[in-house]
Amino acid sequence: MVIPEFLETLILAMYFFSLLVLCIFGFHGYVMVYLYRRYARRKPRPPKKFPGEWPAVTVQLPIYNEVYVVERVIRAAVSLEYPRDRLQIQVLDDSTDETVEKSRELVEQYRNQGINIQLIHRAVRTGYKAGALKEALPKASGEFIAIFDADFIPPRDFLKRTIPYFYKSSRIGMVQARWGYLNQDYSVLTRAQAIGLDGHFVVEQAARNRGGFFINFNGTAGVWRKSCILDAGNWSDDTLTEDLDLSYRAQLKGWRFLFLQDLVCPSEIPANVTSLKAQQFRWTKGAIETAKKILPPLWKSRLSLSKKLEGTLHLTNNLVFPFILMVVLLNLPLLLIKNGPNDHSLYFGVSSLFVFAFFGSFLLYKTSQQEIYPNWQKRLAYFPIFMAGSMGLAVSNTWAILLGLLNIKSPFQRTPKYRLETREDSWIGKRYQVGINLTLVAEMLMTCYTFVTLLLAIYYFEWSAVPFLTMFAFGFGFITTLSFTQTQLLSFRLKPQQIEGALVSKDEVLQSN
Repeated sequence: MVIPEFLETLILAMYFFSLLVLCIFGFHGYVMVYLYRRYARRKPRPPKKFPGEWPAVTVQLPIYNEVYVVERVIRAAVSLEYPRDRLQIQVLDDSTDETVEKSRELVEQYRNQGINIQLIHRAVRTGYKAGALKEALPKASGEFIAIFDADFIPPRDFLKRTIPYFYKSSRIGMVQARWGYLNQDYSVLTRAQAIGLDGHFVVEQAARNRGGFFINFNGTAGVWRKSCILDAGNWSDDTLTEDLDLSYRAQLKGWRFLFLQDLVCPSEIPANVTSLKAQQFRWTKGAIETAKKILPPLWKSRLSLSKKLEGTLHLTNNLVFPFILMVVLLNLPLLLIKNGPNDHSLYFGVSSLFVFAFFGSFLLYKTSQQEIYPNWQKRLAYFPIFMAGSMGLAVSNTWAILLGLLNIKSPFQRTPKYRLETREDSWIGKRYQVGINLTLVAEMLMTCYTFVTLLLAIYYFEWSAVPFLTMFAFGFGFITTLSFTQTQLLSFRLKPQQIEGALVSKDEVLQSN
């Protein structure tokens, strides 16, 4: 097949521009590892002197239809080791099912035991999680606000290990703990996710914080100074990532954040791919919405150029997904061009830079595993699956980016939790399942397309391209197969009368939106 010369030029230009963007974010992995190593001795340490009286703290537990984990998180909050006369617990339950009844029973039980705990239930879920946090804040008696999502289990000494850091400086506005994973060994999918999250929490958060750059509150497992929240403009629901938004607004106001790598708060990782895709869609779209909102004031600020550049890369890192998709789509015509009559060897030689940038990402995740796991080599074996799975999410996440850039509103879909703590636990047959959507059709088409491209590369003996094309094909095939089979498995295992209650209904989506 002969491609017209002008079209060859256009394809090559699009391809190398996409590679340039991916290289920038790939090389950023080297920067993160460099900062992490260089400032390794800058781990935050609590003050040597601490006031004798512990300050008042409010623990907020935002909950929405969490029948499987609501009891666990409330009991964990009540079990926190902290002076009872200085601790307030707010259960922010916006549930529309029997979860709120469980919350009410538990709150009443603990109130009768003398614990300062209250239920705040909203009949209308305005602003989602951000709206719940904002509405409850005036009722919070604490000087500090600790926030835990429903799938987290804070360690008993969490507050006593975080609150002292605020006394290092009156300008410390937030202290963030590292996420742990209750079910990271549950399946191949959860093991791969754990590697991705470790890259962020072990290396990126620590590197940015120790290097003096902005970090973000991760929505849970952290403590805020109440005055910092108010000074930064309070919680806002104009993005899907209210935590990232408030984090940057606060730091632009001059507040300092701390990340505690050695304090781990266990959580539950999504165990099925439809829940994972819903979570990634929300995070990706919210990050782009936040970037559009925050980048103008960030660049108008008096911060150093290095902080502005790092903040920009931090806020826009999800832009890799549309460019991954572009590279995947262009691979097939590129094979035809390379094996056509025109000589483009110089251009294709430049593409080797992408391989070097790819190893920047590998180095980041390798470092994260080395830092916290004695058996890091065994865990790193799942890195190819993580990378391939990330490629496979490119369709869904690209759609999220487009909606965010075009200011198109979409239904808010939370990540369902099923209390999966051992391999014997199962999400099948439980409620709150996220149904498949039209992106699955696009993912199926991309699976076929990438496998055809791989076969074409083998036909042309383009062996240097085969490893990456294999990763693309496996990634789309992996996500597509899991999406289809897990949904079919759910339908097969449920009785007909249970299916309606298990899948997210249209009415629930409209109500949440």
